[in-house]
Amino acid sequence: MITAKELRQKYLKFFQEREHAVIPSASLIPENDPTCLFISAGMHPLVPYLLGEPHPEGKRLASVQKCIRTGDIDEVGDALHLTFFEMLGNWSLGDYFKSEAIQWSWHFLTSKDWLGLDPKKIYVSVFAGDEDAPRDEESAKIWQGVGVSPERIYYYGKEENWWGPAGRTGPCGPDTEMYYDTGREPCGPNCEPKCNCGKYSEIWNNVFMQYNKTSDGKYEKLKQQNVDTGMGLERTIAILNGKSNVFETELFEPIMKQINDLSSEVIEGDNLKSARTIADHLRAATFIIGDDRGVGPSNLDQGYVVRRLIRKSIRHGRLLGIKNDFTKKISQTLIDMYKDVYPELNRNKKFVLENLEIEENKFTKTLQKGLKEFETIASSEKLKQTISGEQAFELFSTYGFPLEMTQELASEQGLQVDTDGFEKAFKKHQELSRKGSEKKFKGGLADQKEQTAKLHTATHLLHQALRQVLGDQVKQMGSNITAERLRFDFPHPQKMTSQELKRVEDIVNKKIKEDIPIICEEMTVDQAKKKGAIGLFEHKYGGRVKVYSAGDFSCEICGGPHATSTGELGHFEIKKEESSSAGVRRIKAVLEQDSKIIV
Repeated sequence: MITAKELRQKYLKFFQEREHAVIPSASLIPENDPTCLFISAGMHPLVPYLLGEPHPEGKRLASVQKCIRTGDIDEVGDALHLTFFEMLGNWSLGDYFKSEAIQWSWHFLTSKDWLGLDPKKIYVSVFAGDEDAPRDEESAKIWQGVGVSPERIYYYGKEENWWGPAGRTGPCGPDTEMYYDTGREPCGPNCEPKCNCGKYSEIWNNVFMQYNKTSDGKYEKLKQQNVDTGMGLERTIAILNGKSNVFETELFEPIMKQINDLSSEVIEGDNLKSARTIADHLRAATFIIGDDRGVGPSNLDQGYVVRRLIRKSIRHGRLLGIKNDFTKKISQTLIDMYKDVYPELNRNKKFVLENLEIEENKFTKTLQKGLKEFETIASSEKLKQTISGEQAFELFSTYGFPLEMTQELASEQGLQVDTDGFEKAFKKHQELSRKGSEKKFKGGLADQKEQTAKLHTATHLLHQALRQVLGDQVKQMGSNITAERLRFDFPHPQKMTSQELKRVEDIVNKKIKEDIPIICEEMTVDQAKKKGAIGLFEHKYGGRVKVYSAGDFSCEICGGPHATSTGELGHFEIKKEESSSAGVRRIKAVLEQDSKIIV
């Protein structure tokens, strides 16, 4: 029996002994990165360093990273898929490569001093090769050298054995994956690791980041070869403890028991999937809202995902006969479970519980009416087999049903939903669906262009200006930069006045006119605190950070990129100030020069 705490400790200790600096988990909300809504892998916050920028902690790193993935959200409830999970990872930034990475993986998995898995039950896959990169015979030979027989080595294409980039462009490369034979019966004579039958469970992935994908789809060799690995904590705990699924592990047992106690139904069959969905979705929502850049439920971007997670949990709760006010009860249990590992959850507990209570009360008021309306629509469309986009949008706008909920309800009755029609109706009302928001996230940290650097620096000036006008309680709770504008979320109880917005604009533009040099310094967290730097002090284990300063006006922990001086920015203008979620405001702003937007 091994606990999650023990696995985290073993993993980090193993790589510390191999000269890796332990870095903290980054926020779940990407900092000024328009490539995606959430951090979905350990490598995501490290993109600039994979591209060659020196990391303050050196060339060998290890961490336990909080991750959110929504691509498999409809598969949640099976044995392995989760929305929120912890990713154990180690990196080589232009240091060691395939030989060390594979040998260390094998040693950590099979040595009695570490995880002690049966070597004969480990299968691996390597990249089969294509027009972009060659067949990875090198990794196959290394695996054979440590003791993996050829018949347990499989060659797969990009769909299985290629990772990245995190966005449209950026670092990527072939990978080698490790699978563990769970002992289940094979699904057929051709059963192999890439099957989804459950016999083979992926336990670890080593990515060899040798390429940079360009905007025209080409794969160019990086100036340095990197290693990026990932081991899912929850999945590994299940395997190590002989559990058939992640929901039977210590990380879910208290929540599943609580759901069972709250439910008036027997938790089995379809009810079991409902219980698992509630446990997963409220766990993910708690971590997103409870992040130090936490985002509450809304109809936009990350907030839309949070709203979807909460509302789907509430609907499944009703299927189990669970009464009102249950989301915050389960969230409180989750906070108690994780507060020692992720203290930000306890720090932001009030914000989490308030948002859950508000959203549950809001949705509960319309849920029953909405379900009745859905049944009316579904009955009238039985012959057509399709619910129209306009009808789906009516369920969204009037009853708060996310599109995905309408699709789920329709599927249960053998109906389809006209999603294209829904998107058209949605856009007419100047809102963005999840699909629409994903389309606008282009470029990313891999595209460290001059425009991005200018807006990044402008965001720091805006942050400090807001603190001067509204008070030091202002902190970054999310930001996003596109080619057109910056977006900045911060806690504030009410709408800003026109006078306050004008003062903020004037402060930023004054600092731009002063043409202040932007200075970057590397220092320890303690030194950064003494210097007065603001930002997320995420480094539980100590270490070094980058601090960007604009004279004595702004001093902030950040990973860049930045302009070299404020005078490069042009004219700063706030275009919109609005509510992002309960107690959180959002500013959108642009930079202009010679009456023409330059960013």
